[in-house]
Amino acid sequence: MCGITGFCAFGRDNTAPLWRQSIEKMGETLAHRGPDDKGEFVTRACALAHRRLSVIDPEHGHQPMQSGACTIVYNGELYNTPDLRRELERRGHVFRTRTDTEVVLEAYQEYGTAMSEYLEGIYAFAIWDEEKKRLFCCRDRFGVKPFFYTVREGAFVFGSELKALFACPGIVPRADEDTWREILGICPARTPGSGVFQDILELRPAHQLIFDEHGLHVERYWNVESREHQESYDDTVAHLRELLVSAIERQLVSDVPLCTLLSGGLDSSYITAVAAKDYEKQGLPPLETYSFDYTDNQKYFKASSFQPDADWPWVERMQEAFSTRHTVLTCPQETLVELLDEAMEAKDLPGMADCDSSLLFFCREMRKKHIVSLSGECSDELFGGYPWFHRADMLAADTFPWCMDLTARTGVLRPELVKRLELEEAVRQRYRDAVAETPRLEGESSQDARRREIGWLNLTWFMTNLLDRKDRMSMATGLEIRVPFCDHHVVEYVWNIPWEMKSRGGVRKQVLRDAAQGILPEDVRNRPKSPYPKTHNPLFERLARQRLLTILSTPSAPLHSIVKEDALRNGLLKNAGDYGRPWFGQLMAGPQMIAYLIQVNHWMETFQLAP
Repeated sequence: MCGITGFCAFGRDNTAPLWRQSIEKMGETLAHRGPDDKGEFVTRACALAHRRLSVIDPEHGHQPMQSGACTIVYNGELYNTPDLRRELERRGHVFRTRTDTEVVLEAYQEYGTAMSEYLEGIYAFAIWDEEKKRLFCCRDRFGVKPFFYTVREGAFVFGSELKALFACPGIVPRADEDTWREILGICPARTPGSGVFQDILELRPAHQLIFDEHGLHVERYWNVESREHQESYDDTVAHLRELLVSAIERQLVSDVPLCTLLSGGLDSSYITAVAAKDYEKQGLPPLETYSFDYTDNQKYFKASSFQPDADWPWVERMQEAFSTRHTVLTCPQETLVELLDEAMEAKDLPGMADCDSSLLFFCREMRKKHIVSLSGECSDELFGGYPWFHRADMLAADTFPWCMDLTARTGVLRPELVKRLELEEAVRQRYRDAVAETPRLEGESSQDARRREIGWLNLTWFMTNLLDRKDRMSMATGLEIRVPFCDHHVVEYVWNIPWEMKSRGGVRKQVLRDAAQGILPEDVRNRPKSPYPKTHNPLFERLARQRLLTILSTPSAPLHSIVKEDALRNGLLKNAGDYGRPWFGQLMAGPQMIAYLIQVNHWMETFQLAP
């Protein structure tokens, strides 16, 4: 992948030294996303910068790339490059490289802003059209690749990460009431389109925009459509298998070393099995795979409703079945706490605490040998793998089901701040606004309609949060992670598979399990769902507690302005509570609340913010 940034302003000369220096500085903030090459493009109205991570055709493909009157900066992977390239060649286009960047640029030349319907992959890009005097920007259907922007004093400024915007003169990180509602009530999720900081936005997934002398115009170019599913169960299983295998095989294309993440769960095992067979068919060396663990985790693991069994026996089972070259990466507890700050800096926001810091560590280790990896992310959102698709109390909740009770948050916050922000009502209103966007199916039962709402919330809120985390932690190390379950052909199809098929016989993700028949060993195929591995070692909690106590003992620590210190010292810091009772998602329990507050404090220090 890559990093992109730039600005467009029609009321000034962007070739002036100040703006030339500015675009270089903005590009430098994204050096971690693209260590292989860099470039800038500057005209009177527009300036673009690019940092490249070379994956396809490493010797060519320098960006910004130009064709005719158009110039592109592109971050992504296009999975239908061969087909689209052939069609464009048939229409008279001549290519100089094998890169997908050039295909995207020529697609714009051919189809204009309608090009987005022809693209299949993960991407965010900006194209300056000198002839039409406009900047065209587009983001992939599920927001796998990021795109933040703002408009200040008539100038449009954008970047792959928030830090790029803050390197532009006049763009200063500020917080308003909505910022604090996001940080204290919504995060580590994020309201779609919100950049959290005041006046900073994110181009929503499946949206594109034009900025020209008339101003800014944003539009959606794609959405899932709710319609009645017509196929039998057997045909559905066969169709799904075909779509998944195709998506995985298309995402194996790379000119640099590639691996897969392998937890031994259904999703990562499916991807690994297809990839291993494809490698074998092509006569390539055995596929390399990675699994994650923590120091002494086996000693302290305890099964829970969210994590019914441990990963390591299943990883070994898959390794034996497919003869992969496997590496187990083990993260020390001390590192989990040490990297909390760096994980926040990678995201420019507090996040999923040790889930982020551990992923940052694991990505850094994988990057020593590999540049591209495939991950099983997003399957649970599509197939209903989470508890909130099943549990009656979660299905009936009048709020986000992954965060049904805000008291774990509000209980440690200053009461006057909670009241001023109207925190609980603000969160509930965001939930209701999100549900109102659900693509409906006329005549659907109330129960099926509710599950469709939950599915929509997962696609547009929970999944995007996990993708956001995956992008920032991986790209902080220069590692590209692909997510085959996010293939839009797969999503469009699975969106309308009825619940009685998805969860046939009352078994979670049964349709996916049946689509894995003949691909996976039977015991792996039927393994109960288990989430991203977390630490069970109490040392993490002790270390995090010590660090938060140090922060509370520092009079200048900004965290004092938002927390109720006695509630922390006498409650959470005495006993972080049951690891099996999350306050967010499936993984973030008491110890993660402590770690999250550490990240919030560092975020406030870094950007000099106070409520």
